[in-house]
Amino acid sequence: MAFNRIRRTFQYEPEVPDSYTEQGVEKGAKVEDGTIVQPDMVRIVRETRGMPLDEVFVWLNDHRMEFKPLPYIIDTDSGDEVARMKSMRPQFIVQKRSLNLIRHLNTLLNRANEALEDGGYLWCHTRTASLKRKLLMERYPWGINYLMFTIHFLWHRVIPKMNMTKCFYFWLTKGRNRTFNRVEVLGRMYRAGFEVVDEEFRHGEFFVLARKVKAPIWDDVPSGSPLIKLKRVGKNRELIGVYKFRTMYSYSEYLQPYIYEHNHLQQGGKFADDYRVTPWGHWMRKLWIDELPMFINFFKGEMKLVGVRPLSRHYFSLYTPEMQELRTRVKPGLLPPFYYDKQTPKTLEDVQASERRYVEASLKHPILTDIKYFFGTIGNIIFRGKTSK
Repeated sequence: MAFNRIRRTFQYEPEVPDSYTEQGVEKGAKVEDGTIVQPDMVRIVRETRGMPLDEVFVWLNDHRMEFKPLPYIIDTDSGDEVARMKSMRPQFIVQKRSLNLIRHLNTLLNRANEALEDGGYLWCHTRTASLKRKLLMERYPWGINYLMFTIHFLWHRVIPKMNMTKCFYFWLTKGRNRTFNRVEVLGRMYRAGFEVVDEEFRHGEFFVLARKVKAPIWDDVPSGSPLIKLKRVGKNRELIGVYKFRTMYSYSEYLQPYIYEHNHLQQGGKFADDYRVTPWGHWMRKLWIDELPMFINFFKGEMKLVGVRPLSRHYFSLYTPEMQELRTRVKPGLLPPFYYDKQTPKTLEDVQASERRYVEASLKHPILTDIKYFFGTIGNIIFRGKTSK
């Protein structure tokens, strides 16, 4: 049996393709070449894809004795309860409770990772922001539906993320009925050490199947406020906290490997068709508004006006070792070198070549190079319309 690793169609009721075969798979096989070929787990996913949620769990309970290893079906919001499963080393956990109802969701996902054996699977579901919006728009008459959606958005999406209001929100709601964007759900999975194997909208729910690939992250603080501080590789490979206005959905920073694998890069070296960017984020990037807080790093001496772009650790790992060494000999800058070039780089190799020209020139004549690149960049922005994306 084989099952498509990624469903790239994200409509609410997509048709189920004929994506299964029944040949050449041995018992106990795992993930190979991006395809799920673990027979018991494949059968669970295949049999439950077209069922409404309540029927899914009935079916799983009725058939759980047929599967080896047995799937562990849990219905809890307690990370401690999941942690007690560690001695059993399950290979497959099905979370019956919606993620919307779990107060300490990151803790529960991390504990699930620690309980699973290496390569084990977690299957869970939630109602995303897009699904909730669709539900509200259909439930109320025109006009009232937009009012109800706005109230819901402010209460369940904005207030929980504001430092001044989130404590009141969680005290009142106990963290129940929060609404997560699809990107946030996937980002939380990657932060918890999972690789997303399959995702699908069906029957008013968003289903995610994830595979344990590494240890979870415990010691960071995920960004959620309008002003964010992102870890970036600076001079001499030191990590610096780069300030920006948020233009992406929460937990987007953990999704870079997932986005790169499926979307790759566009001109200028950024990710193509990056759905992590919010609608207002595109507008802010066009006008460079999102990068204004980087002047904090400039005045702290961590960045300069012109220089290589401060990169995340994942993006930095895509560079050649030679370029990694070369670009960390200078401070990162607010205006990257490729805005100076007449032709915008189209590939990662082009971006590295552009940065190489700048760094080599800067190491020889730092002040003159920055002056030339600064005025050349300003000219390209004004007369050639180069903007951030």
